[in-house]
Amino acid sequence: MKLTTIVVLLCCALIVAIIILVARSDGSRDHQGAASKDGSPDTVVLRGASQFDKDHAFTRTILKFEKLVRKYYDGPVEFEVYLNSEVGLEKDYFAYMSQGISVDYGIVSPAHMSTFSAGAPLIDMPFLFRDIDHWNKVLDGDAFQPIADEVRQKADVMIVGYAGGGTRNLIVNRPVTNMAELKGLNLRVMGAPIQTRIFQALQASPSVISYNEIYNAIQTGVIDAAENEAAGIQQMKFYEVGPEIALTKHAITVRPLCFSGKTFRRLPEDLQSAITRAGREAGAYGRHLESTEDAEILARMEADGLLRLHPFTQREELMRLADPVKAAYAREINAEDVFSRVNAVQ
Repeated sequence: MKLTTIVVLLCCALIVAIIILVARSDGSRDHQGAASKDGSPDTVVLRGASQFDKDHAFTRTILKFEKLVRKYYDGPVEFEVYLNSEVGLEKDYFAYMSQGISVDYGIVSPAHMSTFSAGAPLIDMPFLFRDIDHWNKVLDGDAFQPIADEVRQKADVMIVGYAGGGTRNLIVNRPVTNMAELKGLNLRVMGAPIQTRIFQALQASPSVISYNEIYNAIQTGVIDAAENEAAGIQQMKFYEVGPEIALTKHAITVRPLCFSGKTFRRLPEDLQSAITRAGREAGAYGRHLESTEDAEILARMEADGLLRLHPFTQREELMRLADPVKAAYAREINAEDVFSRVNAVQ
């Protein structure tokens, strides 16, 4: 065999070996996280994500989670956090966590879990909680545990804590203060079916639009309104296109702090323990943070002339119309037990 042929074959073999090594490295990175900054193979790197900037309550909650993990874990661990939707939206984070790639932890709306768990949207169902005290007691207990178990089993994503605490109201391009003004309102809602059904029962005209398209949709007249809590209104500047805030107070948000099951299983046991403990505490921190800041944010934006607040004069009628829809939905998704457990909390 000629020397040149041998050299070519050796080069080809070398190239194939390099390709295999790179592929194995990439696959390992998908399951084990990025390499540590100091090059140590023992350092665990965990990746988090937030749709918002560093000042948003959700981002501050996951940063608190990281701080608590470091507090409870003695081994080397690093965190990489992607902000401002750098790696997508919450629905993308949840898919990544389910697959065990790109994102290991983040706060996700229950609506984005509905593909895997029909009962998940019940966690964030409008008019589910009587008040902040009831909401806190439910989240400190185990009423939602059957749903958390289903999410873990079917999506391979763990709910390690419950954040949230914002009171959701309508963001409208004109004042809405009563049932007559609400009737037929073209309103953006989240993708879970219960959201559409509730607002249809309230005589609005709901439609599902991606969160990052809300601003342009109101601005261009595709919709007249959306619904969100104060932190989201501020962060996304929805007040620029929907400055009239109808205080329907139709929901107190629950935002699960999630962690990838695939990532969790490969971690040392003491780090697993730190994550579950930190998740509970970070969730409670996030609830206190957002629930106490929510009214303050709205009042400050109103004082600055950015928006106008309009009490909804027929809120009891909203609750009356929503009651049969909530009960029917709980039956439909076989979550009557969870619904009853929530209602039984005093």
